[in-house]
Amino acid sequence: MDLIARLRAGLPGEAILTDPDVTGSYANDMASFCEAGTPAVVVLPRTVEQVQHVMRTATELRVPVVPQGARTGLSGAANASDGCIVLSLVKMDRIIEINPVDRIAVVEPGVVNAVLSRAVNEHGLYYPPDPSSWEQCSIGGNIGTASGGLCCVKYGVTAEYVLGLDVVLADGRLLSCGRRTAKGVAGYDLTRLFVGSEGSLGIVVRAVLALRPEPPQQLALAAEFPSTAAACDAVCEIMARGHAPSLLELMDRTSVRAVNAMAQMGLPDTTEALLLAAFDTPDPAADLAAVGALCTAAGATQVVPAETAAESDLLLQARRLTLTALERVKSATMIDDVCVPRSRLAEMLDGTAAIADKYDLTIGVCAHAGDGNTHPTVCFDAADPDESRRARESFDAIMALGLRLGGTITGEHGVGVLKKEWLARELGPVGMELQRGIKDVFDPLGILNPGKLF
Repeated sequence: MDLIARLRAGLPGEAILTDPDVTGSYANDMASFCEAGTPAVVVLPRTVEQVQHVMRTATELRVPVVPQGARTGLSGAANASDGCIVLSLVKMDRIIEINPVDRIAVVEPGVVNAVLSRAVNEHGLYYPPDPSSWEQCSIGGNIGTASGGLCCVKYGVTAEYVLGLDVVLADGRLLSCGRRTAKGVAGYDLTRLFVGSEGSLGIVVRAVLALRPEPPQQLALAAEFPSTAAACDAVCEIMARGHAPSLLELMDRTSVRAVNAMAQMGLPDTTEALLLAAFDTPDPAADLAAVGALCTAAGATQVVPAETAAESDLLLQARRLTLTALERVKSATMIDDVCVPRSRLAEMLDGTAAIADKYDLTIGVCAHAGDGNTHPTVCFDAADPDESRRARESFDAIMALGLRLGGTITGEHGVGVLKKEWLARELGPVGMELQRGIKDVFDPLGILNPGKLF
């Protein structure tokens, strides 16, 4: 019995896609410069049992399986390999439970981040992780890549909100790990191991997520600086003084000008860096005043605090438009994801500017400044082979810079295909040996998302 026939024995007909014109559209995520193969079939299960059937079939026939969510990822982690089963989990999109007493939500992997956020808000609760693609990205994908977002500076990343998981293993067995309780230290923390594993250890089919009480409406300010160094000095001072902003974002000159060109927001062309800060504390106006004074002392040429939520949204609109604006600069972009210690942030931005000059490219940087996570965006003409080569080389140079500054090659996007060569450089031979050993325990046949991570 062949692969398709085996799958049909345990799946409804509409869950199996075999038309090459259709399956080809599932071949890759949103990353540039990442190879993708041709899937043999795409399956869209709706139940845990159907996922188990897929994995048992894959194990019996030794067929690779590539799990996918909404495919908004930026590292190639969801890219198909030749002859694989693409296991798309977008149809498993139920919010099973929202419990205000235990402050948890139980969800399937296909639930969209924004849908969950709005649902828990109706109960006076808050799910903090908010990737920029929150209107499209799925919770399963967020777990697979350990996603972050704009609020990480105060509330942390996805890994800090995953309490428990149900995971279908490579051979089809169902593993439940973690807990529903506020505390728990029984055994090794397998739950945390799956978070950020990019589908290489198992298929997440259910998640227990921690929730917080919904905070007050945040207020924001924008501060313009004559240099990135001055803006980064302000960031360091804000954090050193013990402030807890709900958002602390930075845009460099290239990003500011790209947003101006697209949206005519009226930001001064002389701005070298724009710092955006927000607070959702009981008295955000007082916190903004204190931070505004620190920005002025660090050299800000103008500080504009918002007085209402609507004004805050207008101030933050520039940051939300950054990637879209940079995508209009050239026909293609490569978005890097290097995280460095906050104290080295200025060196990271100045070093990236030097790399842009060296390779004669436009590279705009926006950053989750509060946690040192930078997103240098290389803009290039994909139809120009020389410019494409320089773009890739500059991308590598940026990652090397981040490691020299004591950082990491990825803060929230993951390794996938794009950065697997760099993972070995960051972890070293002993680290890589242990990583591969863990992979062998969970996936001895190597059928789960092969070719990713290492």
